[in-house]
Amino acid sequence: MIETEICSLLGIKYPVLQGGMAWIADGKLAAAVSNGGGFGIIAAGNAEPDYIREQIHIARSLTDKPFGLNIMLMSPHADAVAALAAEEKLAAVTTGAGNPSKYMQMWKDAGVKVIPVVASVAMAKLMTRLGASALIAEGGESGGHVGELTTMVLVPLVCDATELPVIAAGGIADGRAVAASFMLGACGVQMGTRFLCAEECSVHPVYKEKILKAGDLCTMVTGKRLGHPVRSLRTKFPRAYAQLEYSGAPDEELDKLAGGALRRAVVEGDTENGCFLSGQIAARVDRIQPAAEIVREVIEEAEPVLKGAAKWVK
Repeated sequence: MIETEICSLLGIKYPVLQGGMAWIADGKLAAAVSNGGGFGIIAAGNAEPDYIREQIHIARSLTDKPFGLNIMLMSPHADAVAALAAEEKLAAVTTGAGNPSKYMQMWKDAGVKVIPVVASVAMAKLMTRLGASALIAEGGESGGHVGELTTMVLVPLVCDATELPVIAAGGIADGRAVAASFMLGACGVQMGTRFLCAEECSVHPVYKEKILKAGDLCTMVTGKRLGHPVRSLRTKFPRAYAQLEYSGAPDEELDKLAGGALRRAVVEGDTENGCFLSGQIAARVDRIQPAAEIVREVIEEAEPVLKGAAKWVK
């Protein structure tokens, strides 16, 4: 069985984290992943603190295993959610879309492990100096907010820049990608898109259907002009957004168009006005299955790949 320092750090059986997907990664999904031996994560997104507290309590009612909270630092509620994470004494916090420096000491004082998502070597070095417990090196293949570097390039660069354990993310949905991540120097993986088709994931059935039907050129990136690029499925909404983005329209008009688009996809399955966030790896997701089965399957697939690597060396 594959066991790494991420397992001992987080108290989990398998070195698999579930990505913090806004409006998607709720208490039910996080608990299912944790019960399956991975590390479930509730996504705060732009939600109000009361909603997040409710999801934490839902997760605790469904599992006695450790789980965490992902905080999107662009959220207007980031300060309150950061304080909530410390108050609830969660096992770990992951962060994205910003720099968590001002919260890190508070979390550490509360015994919360801090695992920032980084998209560059510079951010990896800064988070290391500030006392992060581990790092998630997320390549631009991932869904949602993305950086410039691919996973293949970013992971070994980050591994060389820090002594902290590194978790690879972006473009990972099966055992081959897990094995490749270990070969790049990571000691764990984070998956988001694969868990969109977990039985316990509460997204609208239309969302799951779109993931299952996705092909290799199924996604596109919008929002670069505003400095916050986002990857989603290539549907009507991002096409319209991209056209407006480079038409000279003011930023305010773009913000208005994007408002509520993710929720419309997740809750309503709105194919006209919804934004279906997804990583490029959607083309590798081909069935709906329990979250625990997903966690176990990717590790069981990775083991023979890693054991067979010696055949290439004479």
